[in-house]
Amino acid sequence: MSPPTGPAGLPLLEREPEIAAAAHAVEGLFGDTPSGGLLVYRGAAGLGKTALLAEVRRMGAGRCTVWSARGGETVTSVPFHVVRQLLQPALTTRTPAEVRELLGDGYDIVGPALGVAPPGARPADPQGVRDGLETLFRRLAETLPPLIVVVDDAHWSDLESLAWLASFARRTAGPPILVVVAYRSEDAIGECAHLLRALGESARLLVTLKALTSEATAKLARATLGEHADDPFCREVWEVTGGNAYETVELLAKARDEALDPVGGSADALSALGAMTRGTGLIARLEELGTTTTRFAWAAAILGTDISLELVVSLAGMGPTEAADSAERLRMAR
Repeated sequence: MSPPTGPAGLPLLEREPEIAAAAHAVEGLFGDTPSGGLLVYRGAAGLGKTALLAEVRRMGAGRCTVWSARGGETVTSVPFHVVRQLLQPALTTRTPAEVRELLGDGYDIVGPALGVAPPGARPADPQGVRDGLETLFRRLAETLPPLIVVVDDAHWSDLESLAWLASFARRTAGPPILVVVAYRSEDAIGECAHLLRALGESARLLVTLKALTSEATAKLARATLGEHADDPFCREVWEVTGGNAYETVELLAKARDEALDPVGGSADALSALGAMTRGTGLIARLEELGTTTTRFAWAAAILGTDISLELVVSLAGMGPTEAADSAERLRMAR
């Protein structure tokens, strides 16, 4: 079996224990005594949390129902924003009458939180909403293949969704559901940090991801630039990126685009290239792909990368062919 790979097609190195634990958890949804649980991946930006979640989704594809959501820096104040994302596949395929029937007695309590019912005269009791959401998830899980709930960037989740998630993760009754959460440790502050700590206390696996070692960085360099990449060059890649997986992949991609010879004599050029992979350097790379592709990327940034091509077409005001071409350019540019 080929090793798991990240978005750039490169191997997910030094993440074998985390991947094995995820595979074991997914398999736990099946069998004579199926069980769910909670996996939490935390760490600094760029250490591969999103790539691990993508691997979990891949494991569940075709076997499980996989619902995904992502916190957003600009929507942390929108109550139940993350929960709405998770339930979107189940709600958008139903008519208003079917949604009302699905929510049952909880329609007037949970419906406003999910945006499918008008708000009541008084704010709903938060615990009542959480109880209603748990009942809804349980009801849906009973009619679907084993359910995997994936939440990325939980440090930017709204507090209402996090409070529900912390409570939901402790559930012991009902069908097994696997919940997988990832967040940046340094960006979890205030009440959000408190709720994420509570979430971690319920986890069957809580992992703090570490930076890549120089050995793993060298493997990535050689997988990208060829086996002739020498030790001094690989060591400099590691020094420039500090073992940050995202920055390493971006730096190596830039080195390949610049046809940089991966030998010690080229090591001095890596610092300048490293600066180009951060901040405005990424913006410049995006702008090089053209106005249409930049508009497509803007639409995807607003909606999240799991949205349909048709929705991007509508938001970005472009034709299907333009959108498909833009998506391919973004993939090729990593």
